Amino acid sequence: MKETEIIEFKREFVNDLNKEVIAFANTNGGEIFIGIDDDGKVVGLNDIENVELQCVNHIFNTIKPDISMFVKYERVITDSKEVLKIKVNKGSMSPYYIASKGIRPEGVYVRHGTASVPATETAIVSMIKETTGDSFEETRSLNQNLTFVQAEQEFINVGLPFAEAQKRSLGIIGRDDCYTNLGLLLSDQCEHKIKFAVFEGTEKEVFKDRHEFSGSLFRQLDDLTKMLDKYNKLSSPKIEGIKRTDVRDYPVEAIREAILNAFIHRDYGLGGYTLVSVFDDRIEIVSLGGLMRGVEMNDIMLGVSYLRNKRLAEIFYRLHFIEAYGTGISKIKKSYEKIKKQPVFECSSNAFKVTLPNTSVKTNEIKIEQDDREILILDLIRKKGEIGRAEVEKLLNISTPTANRILTNMVQTGKIKRTGSARNIKYSL
Repeated sequence: MKETEIIEFKREFVNDLNKEVIAFANTNGGEIFIGIDDDGKVVGLNDIENVELQCVNHIFNTIKPDISMFVKYERVITDSKEVLKIKVNKGSMSPYYIASKGIRPEGVYVRHGTASVPATETAIVSMIKETTGDSFEETRSLNQNLTFVQAEQEFINVGLPFAEAQKRSLGIIGRDDCYTNLGLLLSDQCEHKIKFAVFEGTEKEVFKDRHEFSGSLFRQLDDLTKMLDKYNKLSSPKIEGIKRTDVRDYPVEAIREAILNAFIHRDYGLGGYTLVSVFDDRIEIVSLGGLMRGVEMNDIMLGVSYLRNKRLAEIFYRLHFIEAYGTGISKIKKSYEKIKKQPVFECSSNAFKVTLPNTSVKTNEIKIEQDDREILILDLIRKKGEIGRAEVEKLLNISTPTANRILTNMVQTGKIKRTGSARNIKYSL
């Protein structure tokens, strides 16, 4: 007898027995003989009943998901000595892993020749897809050490229970008793984040503020909503009769729906961030994931809803974050129906972008501001003959990138000329 890809020998019970069982269950199955040396010499077991009990308890307590139904124990006589044979069949819930180490290479093993070796991350992902399919929500989460403090509070707020039974029915816990990726998204350990930035002017040149939001999607939704509310300023009040109505730069309903669409329709299988950018004249929200197969942009604009994350949308619906499916874009458009500048919806193969115009900024307001700055620069050049960039920064109290942008535009439009190079650049009429 000798060890092969499907046969493993152990002289006695050892604590890394679970590694061998996991490797067989994740690969093509195999048999473990306890009571035989690595070289094939039969030494036998003096107390086979106790060894069998040790193996049963060890395998049950240290391996996840439960593998008991794929493991059989048999006492055999070899060379007149008692040997315990453990037959391990290929499991249907792979990847199996050491409970204390999680679904990571150090916890997941596969059989390679006569050795049990750590699985690569690629192999782990492949096993998960083979077991649970390609649905991101239903796929087993690689992180099983999850907590749900924020999620539980959201359910309490609307009077809904959030016990284990509910987690199973919602799809947070899968049929293999492990947390799914949906569970990961709602957990406090959610690894998908939002990058938020506020820029000076209308270009991505100078940051005025920036934040990164993490944690449960519920926490991110709350943090992002509060931050956008901070930058959604009150503009001139609207007077109708004797009533005064405060008007914000952006319709609150439009911001809310654009954010919710980004959360619900994002492709969480793609790495990267949801990006939210605030400019003087607009807000841009970019989420990962293009249109679903078979759906066109015209369909989306007509209100067709084809959910990428069905279970996530169902939970948001139960918690009253959304009122109905497929109404987000129509609500955004309706909130701008009396405003000349309309929101813009763009889609690429891997991203969806919503641009909400600032209702308080007139179409040519930014250009007028630019023209005013150019007039001041031209006046200064007439007085001094020629000037440098630093003098423009001081004159207008602006940053270096903004000064460079204005001066470059004036050169390109023929209003001024540039001479010199590097630090000796000068501008004249």
